[in-house]
Amino acid sequence: MNIFVSNINYATKEYELHDLFAEFGDVSSAKIVTDRETGRSRGFGFVEMGDEEGQQAIEALNQKEFNGKALNVSEAKPREEKPRRSFDNNRGGGYGNNNNRGGGYGGNNNRGGGGGNRW
Repeated sequence: MNIFVSNINYATKEYELHDLFAEFGDVSSAKIVTDRETGRSRGFGFVEMGDEEGQQAIEALNQKEFNGKALNVSEAKPREEKPRRSFDNNRGGGYGNNNNRGGGYGGNNNRGGGGGNRW
């Protein structure tokens, strides 16, 4: 079972989270999510453990104070597949003919137009 834990004190270490849940059974993993740029905790994480043990841990630890904060503990929902971001969506150049401004993106008279003929 994958368990979502939020409202984690920013100073909490992964081994502390692991040990907290280990009171209820074997913990496969305990991970606190960190900011990519700073490396600091984002205040939430995930714990993996057996289904029955995980359910007991959720019931016992939800709203329990840990390191000065009341934890929110629930079963993690599967991640939704988000469409991959594309950086060229709707960025066609247009056709100029816009009072000497050119079209959308792409050059032409240093004004950003990808435009074709100007009349």
